[in-house]
Amino acid sequence: MDHPVTSTRSGEGLENSLADTREPGRELVSSERVWSGPIFAVDADQVRLGPGQEPVARQVVVHHDAVAVVALREGEDSSQPDGAAEILMVRQYRHPVRACLWEIPAGLLDVPGEAPVIAAARELAEETDYTAATWNTLAEFYASPGFTTEGARIFLAQDLSLLPEDRRTVREDEEAEFVPTWVRLDEALDAVMGGRLHNPSTVLGVLATAQARTRGWSGLRPADAPWLRSPESL
Repeated sequence: MDHPVTSTRSGEGLENSLADTREPGRELVSSERVWSGPIFAVDADQVRLGPGQEPVARQVVVHHDAVAVVALREGEDSSQPDGAAEILMVRQYRHPVRACLWEIPAGLLDVPGEAPVIAAARELAEETDYTAATWNTLAEFYASPGFTTEGARIFLAQDLSLLPEDRRTVREDEEAEFVPTWVRLDEALDAVMGGRLHNPSTVLGVLATAQARTRGWSGLRPADAPWLRSPESL
């Protein structure tokens, strides 16, 4: 009976190898686009997982990648009486799940050639009327890698300032209901751990920010750090 690999705290464990990697060697036998829309498409793929094996069928939702922003302020900039760290959140109706979700600002990478951090800054301004002078990368994830190409990068935005009124975006549709709200980071963390927040970018963003705080904000990656994005994302 095989035993699971156990990581250690020494350099002999998984410290250097615990990283997702691209697998270009799997043979894509065929791919047919069976449906296409403005945000995502659906491909019917036949892929050979190993030499000599019969191809297997996989349906793939080819989706735009996304960005999300944890906009944080603390100390003298915080609105909290004790100067506690706080983050910007909005509440948005999400029709597929028939629920209003508390979320950090986010949006799709649907402008050709736009750098992710530029898209993140645009989304932050459009959804909250704030800009940030300091940007770092917090985390990345694939939304559901078993069937979709969609990946997301979460940024930490600091040194915030409010846009003048003549540069603010007029929000429409669901975004017209946005009320940018400052929430204590610890309150958001309690909501995540209590199962009261469900948006994945928000959950991961809050957890990553709380962990970064315990590390004194050291070790944050730059905004343009390498990102294992799917080559098939729209």
